[in-house]
Amino acid sequence: MGQDDRHVLMPTDVSSRVGFFDRFAGMASDVAGRAAFFAFCVLLIVVWAPSILALRDVDTWQLIINTATTIITFLMVALLQNSQTRNDQAVHHKLNAIADGLSDLMVQLESGLPTRDVERDVAELRAAIGLEDHESTSHNAAAPAGAREAGG
Repeated sequence: MGQDDRHVLMPTDVSSRVGFFDRFAGMASDVAGRAAFFAFCVLLIVVWAPSILALRDVDTWQLIINTATTIITFLMVALLQNSQTRNDQAVHHKLNAIADGLSDLMVQLESGLPTRDVERDVAELRAAIGLEDHESTSHNAAAPAGAREAGG
């Protein structure tokens, strides 16, 4: 089983290493979701529209805006998909922590499960808080148990 084949199941299994592209995509997603980015898009159209007077050729005029918007759209789809994938992974890991914690709590209430398992579940639930900030699509191989316990 290769390193990429290991499945991350719990929040503490998520590596704290976030790759350059993941950080860039996160920042781009933050920028694209702001009013300033929308204003930039509107400004692009406002600057482009009167350029017909200088170009005089409708085909060239349309080609300019079509090319610009296609490039921006193409790049934004890739960046936003990365951010969406990381958010989906974070939600999945959080749900795993919640389900495992509830399961152990129910078993403990029924049969007296050692509190050590519930304490581990509490640690997983706490690790799930803010998980989307350090979720990565490129560095999510589960860390060895010793490295996690040592804080790595």
